[in-house]
This record gives sequence, structure tokens and C-alpha cells, in this order.
Amino acid sequence: MHLVPAEHAHRRTIDDHLVCAAIEGIGDPAELRTWSERFALLADPGRLALLRAIAAVPDISVSDLAIAAGMNDTAVSQALRLLRIAGAVAARKDGRIMRYHLADEVVGSLLRHVDGAAAGSGHGHDAG
Repeated sequence: MHLVPAEHAHRRTIDDHLVCAAIEGIGDPAELRTWSERFALLADPGRLALLRAIAAVPDISVSDLAIAAGMNDTAVSQALRLLRIAGAVAARKDGRIMRYHLADEVVGSLLRHVDGAAAGSGHGHDAG
């Protein structure tokens, strides 16, 4: 099975089978783009702080998030708008208060992995 795209078929490979295995490892371009977008969301320290706070305390309000993350309400609102558009978080209205929770389980899983890795390295939360 030769997976080299037609536009690159003229190029000389060293190990055809390794090139095909690497192409399989890269996977579907649409899936790759989705993962890249998720990682881009996590790459911003402010958004990452908000996501970690929301993961720890589902249904937290915007103003409480701002205090917890050390950000102003406007910056939090802008970040939450982006996170909502990306499908990472969702909001529910509780009277006049908007409360946020994680909506993307893959993002939640990534955050749990980061928390577990941080705890294992001694750079996470205090042990007690």
C-alpha cells in the first residue's frame, strides 16, 4: 500500500514503507486540524487557566472565574467566547448569572492528563 500523495510521487524516498507508516501516523488531515485547534486553545495561559478552573469547578460564574484566574472580567468574557465557539465550554443561564462547564470531553481528558502529569512531577498541587 503506497500512501504517498500524487503531488509527491516524483520525490525519491529512502524507505518507502517508513514513509507510508509515517503518513498513517499523521492520520486524516481534518482530524489533524481538529487536534491542532484544541492544542491552540490550550496554548494560551489565560485560556488554559480558565479551562482548568472550569474543569475543577463546573458551573462556575464569569466573575468567579476572573478572580480565580487573576484576570479582568472583559478578558475572561473574550476568552470564554472563543472557548464556546470552539466547543470546549458551554454555558447555562442561572437567573442573571452565566455558569460554565466543559463541553468537549477530549479537552477534559487532556486537562486531567496534564493535572496527573503535574502531580506526578511534584509541580502540581500540594500533597496536603
